[in-house]
Amino acid sequence: MEQRLSKIFPFLTWKSQVNRFSLRKDTLAGLVGAIIVLPQGVAFATIAGLPPEYGLYSAIVPAIIAALWGSSWHLVSGPTTAISLVVFASVSPMAAVGSAEYVGLAITLSFLVGAIQLIMGWMQLGSLVNFISHTVVIGFTAGAAILIASNQVKNFFGIAVPQGSSFSETWHYFFTNLASMNWYVVLVGAVTLVVGIAVKTWFRRIPYMIPAILAGSVLGFFLNEHYGAAMTGIRTVGSIPATLPPVSLPELDLETVGMLSSSALAITLLALTEAVAIARAVGLKSGQHIDGNQEFIGQGASNVIGSFFSAYPSSGSFNRSGLNFEAGAKTPLASVFASVFLAVIVLFVAPLAAFLPLAVMAAVLFLVAWGLVDFHHIRSIVKASRSESALLLVTFVSTLLIELEFAIFIGILLSLALYLRRAARPAVVRYVPDPEHPKRKFSVVENLPLCPQLETVRIDGSLFFGSVEHVESEFLRLESAGKGRKFLLLVCTGISHIDLAGADMLVHRAERLRKAGGDLFLSNVNPVVLEVLESGGYVDVLGEENIFTSKSEALAAIVRKKLSHEICASCTARIFHECPERTGGV
Repeated sequence: MEQRLSKIFPFLTWKSQVNRFSLRKDTLAGLVGAIIVLPQGVAFATIAGLPPEYGLYSAIVPAIIAALWGSSWHLVSGPTTAISLVVFASVSPMAAVGSAEYVGLAITLSFLVGAIQLIMGWMQLGSLVNFISHTVVIGFTAGAAILIASNQVKNFFGIAVPQGSSFSETWHYFFTNLASMNWYVVLVGAVTLVVGIAVKTWFRRIPYMIPAILAGSVLGFFLNEHYGAAMTGIRTVGSIPATLPPVSLPELDLETVGMLSSSALAITLLALTEAVAIARAVGLKSGQHIDGNQEFIGQGASNVIGSFFSAYPSSGSFNRSGLNFEAGAKTPLASVFASVFLAVIVLFVAPLAAFLPLAVMAAVLFLVAWGLVDFHHIRSIVKASRSESALLLVTFVSTLLIELEFAIFIGILLSLALYLRRAARPAVVRYVPDPEHPKRKFSVVENLPLCPQLETVRIDGSLFFGSVEHVESEFLRLESAGKGRKFLLLVCTGISHIDLAGADMLVHRAERLRKAGGDLFLSNVNPVVLEVLESGGYVDVLGEENIFTSKSEALAAIVRKKLSHEICASCTARIFHECPERTGGV
């Protein structure tokens, strides 16, 4: 009964983690999250072409539902830059931006996106996220962290970077307009940054964001009061309407659904990619395993229910999820508390947002961005593998230069290509006894003594249509260097899968060896592989007597019955235990 309930109410699985300590941590993290989402929600709604308050509505109810029905402890859902841009591009051709019709279409889009996400979750398609490799997540996270910081350059330095500028355009404009830097704004941002770093370094038990935000806000307020806002140019978040999310109804007539269906599918793929990639990225830091299916369901439920509370499509937020983790959140209650605090702020404290400088928010997000870059794993990847390093670099650069969703897709495709390349090139190595080992253990070390008649080879990988050409070419290489070895023992310990192309290749190899007076033998064959060979009739061709359960059994039979006694008698190496003594015969 408990397992059934946990499937319906997944938050029951982590209820045991809730205690006084976690509640205190989650409350503080929630308070910080509510403060951070305030300016972001307004900005994202503006990008989406909606009135500012709809960005806050989308950060209240959807965030609660996604936290309770998702699988991540730290993922915070709500409006995001990429989703907001796609919403604007999708809905603006259909209605006047900001109009009631426009808002209705955006809310309907949220319902459709959520419905598709729920269907994908119920169909157990969460395993699709397994194709997002660890290296891709690290590269994407590092790139997104740089983007977060780049997007805040204008607010930290007071330089009026044009709205919608790309990564390269932002930095080009920044360096060509350094003379217009506002030193009042820089001072506010710098004080916030210094206080945040100091608290994070020397007072780790205190969430560094809150002292940093307070210090910067107080300084900004003092400068504006003393010199005047016209001189300082210190911009603030501004006042927000004091209203809770009103009830809304999606427009589900066939015409509207038909108009929005293609956009809904595109946003669904983008939103799920963002949410699961972010959840996995933060999960790497927290040591948590992410259930892709449950995350699909959590995101779907958040968008469906959110559409009845004036929310447009939402997804996981890199900024707020990273901040949530950095602030010390222990359970998803932190996201719930953040939504509750945001609702309270909107109702009672919204006017105070007029005193929160944008430079303060920029400095805090700089610190968050720095924390998202996994320097440890980046160094490990660079040292360990050139191909993985290339994958990391391509994903990182793609995240900076193209749309986030396409950067993820490029990383996934490249990681799949690398996997297929490795799978298509299994190791084909000589596997012979080491005479220096007390038990003559088999080894792949080069330059060990070899039998003049029998080649012993191990394959580590699958024999399938993509690898047969490579394996056959390796056999030919060994054959050309084999100096008359006509018998081949294939140790199949590392072969976990074989298809018809792989089985055909073995048959062709056996026929080639038999024409030369030799034969092919198999040992340690995986039961799954053996079943394929038997069901396809390949065992009849290879010979049932040529397939052995172990190396020792195979060598005993081959040495006694197949090898030339004369050559064995003249061999001084005695490669195998099964080899006869020089004076004893066979």
